[in-house]
Amino acid sequence: MKKSVALFLTLSLTAALSGSALASETETETEVATEAAAETEGTETEAAKEDTADAETEASEDASESESAEEKSEGVMTYAEYMDAAIDDEVVIETYVQAKQSWWEDKATLYTQDRDGAYFIYDAACSEEDYEKLVPGTKIKVTGYKAEWSGEIEVMDGTVEIVEGGDEYIAPITDVTDLLGTDELIDHQNEYVEFKGLTVEAAGQDEDGNDVAFLYNYDGSGTDGDDLYFNASLNGETYTFTIESYLCDNTTDVYAAVKNLEIGQTIDMEGFLYWYEGVNPHITSVTVVE
Repeated sequence: MKKSVALFLTLSLTAALSGSALASETETETEVATEAAAETEGTETEAAKEDTADAETEASEDASESESAEEKSEGVMTYAEYMDAAIDDEVVIETYVQAKQSWWEDKATLYTQDRDGAYFIYDAACSEEDYEKLVPGTKIKVTGYKAEWSGEIEVMDGTVEIVEGGDEYIAPITDVTDLLGTDELIDHQNEYVEFKGLTVEAAGQDEDGNDVAFLYNYDGSGTDGDDLYFNASLNGETYTFTIESYLCDNTTDVYAAVKNLEIGQTIDMEGFLYWYEGVNPHITSVTVVE
């Protein structure tokens, strides 16, 4: 009898303990599942927030790109359309004068730029009266033909019209120092740019065989008043720069500054990113920094 009672009590106790353990395990599993669900929900919420943020960023970038694009008149190309046009295609652009190179026999050569890119206008029909009105910032419309000469993209055989009542725009300078020697540099062709920390190198030799810092004309055949050519290096690579005498003649500060350069000096420069068989900037300012 005692054995039966004892056995009954033992079985009852075992069942109770098993039930308690099972309940504890069930509670633990429930807690784990709840925590996992909460974590999943939190992760999904964070992912949704990130997706929303990404979408907002993309929308903001698209809006910024749209805002930065030039508003063009009917029938006028955007800069992208101009660049996509084939050589010899007729082009119609609106742009802003940044500097004047020359005028001769009712033909003007201009450095121009809008908010999306730059355009070099070569020998476009322009009266002397209108040429005098082309101060920096003046908005003009040019109809002509897209051309390429030794790598330089330009508008030739064009006609210049001043846009009456047009807004004004002076392009900010772009530092392209780090782009020297890269394929990306040409994306800024004809823009107003700056170079910093270049070292003056020998441009050639004088009649006595001494190294000189500049030459009159590319081969040294010129005299005072002609174009100046000089070399400067960065990271072991040497580049040629030009003082275009029609743009900056021998009465300008930059012409005098280049004539006074010494090999080994460190200089900063500003100018227009012209191209001739490779990069050949037309420099408008030179400052010796070391």
